[in-house]
Amino acid sequence: MDKDTYFVAVKVFLEKDGQLLILKDNFGDWDLPGGRIQRDEFEVPLENIVARKITEELGSELQYELGKPVVFFRHERVEQALGNPTVRIFAVGYQANWESGEIKLSPRHTEMFWANPKTFKPEDYFTGGWLKGVKEYVSLLSH
Repeated sequence: MDKDTYFVAVKVFLEKDGQLLILKDNFGDWDLPGGRIQRDEFEVPLENIVARKITEELGSELQYELGKPVVFFRHERVEQALGNPTVRIFAVGYQANWESGEIKLSPRHTEMFWANPKTFKPEDYFTGGWLKGVKEYVSLLSH
């Protein structure tokens, strides 16, 4: 049996007034705030990595309350890098609530959208493992 190699990412299901924040990246794909653990972050608590990613992607003014990990999902994608390798990502999805502060998108994101989890169709935005993760999160909200 061959063991697989995964990148590990932290993703945030950020809610504000019952709406879920989704972002469009500069490759035209919809995504959630968050991203991969860096090589030098092996000893860093995951919550601190979440904080780094939130600051990088949504700006330093955003205040939020981070909840527990609620969804675990896997995503496969082609990297926009030398040789365009296919990579696999294992993601830990945290629930979070917006508390205050204006969101300032990073240059890596071109658009943001507050989606109503009761009415929006994740398949209109997401693909692959991100779609499975968002669908699982939305289904948790309806229980």
